[in-house]
Amino acid sequence: MTEKRNKDLGPLLKSLLEEHSLSMRKLGTLTNIDTATISRIINGKQNANLKHLQEFSKHLHIPLEELLEASGIDVGNDKEAPSQDPLTAIQDMLNMAEMFDKPFTQEQIERELTRYEQYAKTQQGHRLICEEFQKKMDNEGSVGPIIDHLKEMHLQYMDESTPPEDRAILGSALLYFILATDVIPDYMFPIGYLDDAIAVQIALHRLKKT
Repeated sequence: MTEKRNKDLGPLLKSLLEEHSLSMRKLGTLTNIDTATISRIINGKQNANLKHLQEFSKHLHIPLEELLEASGIDVGNDKEAPSQDPLTAIQDMLNMAEMFDKPFTQEQIERELTRYEQYAKTQQGHRLICEEFQKKMDNEGSVGPIIDHLKEMHLQYMDESTPPEDRAILGSALLYFILATDVIPDYMFPIGYLDDAIAVQIALHRLKKT
């Protein structure tokens, strides 16, 4: 392993090929990715999608997170980094979404949150948040900034002194986490929480405006 890797995807992949004594043709055989596609990715003429990066991660023995970061995607590992403006964070996460075959949009998530906000105002929605949130957390068994945000939002939601309007907004994000059919499976942590992360950022931004 080299002491310091190049932060750009193309040079990083090239150095990894050299490190493992692999040609692009051999990598193509291992990953079932066309050699021409690999060449275009390395030379910056084509963006890699998630499937490409997963295969590169597997056969070049490098964490997927490093490849995502080299692609310009912040996966949130730097806990010392300054807090990011919510709308900028949403755009960064939507940029990551473009790596998937079925990308989603902020508008789609906002529509879901509007629907869940109304549901959070009902007794059934409230009961679901009270009874199912911790079960979902226990099943996921993950840690990270998004999970921390959700826990804090749940505590605030459960606080009876929280204004009803704020509780409805908080409830919408919590119900999205509990109920939504994710575009990206949650078990693909940290990538799997991408749409949940956008939902959280939208809700937090709305809370600041109330």
